[in-house]
Amino acid sequence: MKEKRLLWLMLFISVAVSAQIKGIVIDENKKPVSYVNIWVENENNSTTSEENGEFIINCLPDKNLIFSALGYEKKTVKASESDNVTLKINAFELSEVVIAKRFETRQNEIGKVKIESYQAFENGPRIDAKFFPYDPKYKKTKYIKQVAIITDSQLESSSFKIHFYAVNPDGSPGEELLKKDYLVSVRKGVKKGYFNVVDFNLRMPKTGLFVGFEKLIIEKNKLEKEVIDSNTKATTIQKLYFPYVLYNYVEREFIYTFSKGKWNRQTKEDINNPSDKMRVYEPAINLILTN
Repeated sequence: MKEKRLLWLMLFISVAVSAQIKGIVIDENKKPVSYVNIWVENENNSTTSEENGEFIINCLPDKNLIFSALGYEKKTVKASESDNVTLKINAFELSEVVIAKRFETRQNEIGKVKIESYQAFENGPRIDAKFFPYDPKYKKTKYIKQVAIITDSQLESSSFKIHFYAVNPDGSPGEELLKKDYLVSVRKGVKKGYFNVVDFNLRMPKTGLFVGFEKLIIEKNKLEKEVIDSNTKATTIQKLYFPYVLYNYVEREFIYTFSKGKWNRQTKEDINNPSDKMRVYEPAINLILTN
């Protein structure tokens, strides 16, 4: 019996050691690619490459890793072969840039909810998106000036990405409206930050749009805490990644979350009683429109 236990222990240690995958992401010019979103295919497990392109993720070597970053083609690589991953730069055609005359004499904040009851929690590695439907009255303030997001952080400075998505014909998040990452930083505490996007010349699409935030699983955003189990008194190290984006608990017909390397839609039909209105946690994100 002792020999069997020893064998199982050795197997467990072997699997644990082999499950830590380390690598680096570079482009075709051999330059590191920072803040790449890296997912274990079909699993709710992800990480982010550091500023120097390096990453660490715990998964089995036979799993697939999905690498995605704005401006680069998405790539799927076997974890055991991901020590050096090269991403191909997207060869998209640049459309003619038309700089429209903006007056900015009007301003309209959209996305507010009836009852603002903010909550912050560790939601794991995923991208949550809030849908902004189009309203004909936006014709008077059709440009997106700022994104307002309420965050909570215990670090002096932490960063995350903001994404803008077009809407697919089926109502899901589509292509990104920006051609490069929009990385922002926030300070310690609970704050409502206003992030200027007027230079991107974004207009409110008539099909609406999704705005999402992406948590970056990087060392700069990490806070480690000792946690003592009240029963066993054992001490473990808990890793938290900031900032948290606060959420409102609201009624919605659907909500989209990017996890397991793909967009997932939750609707009323997914709950026990479809006749009930679905209540979900939606990120506290607003848009400020201008003319």
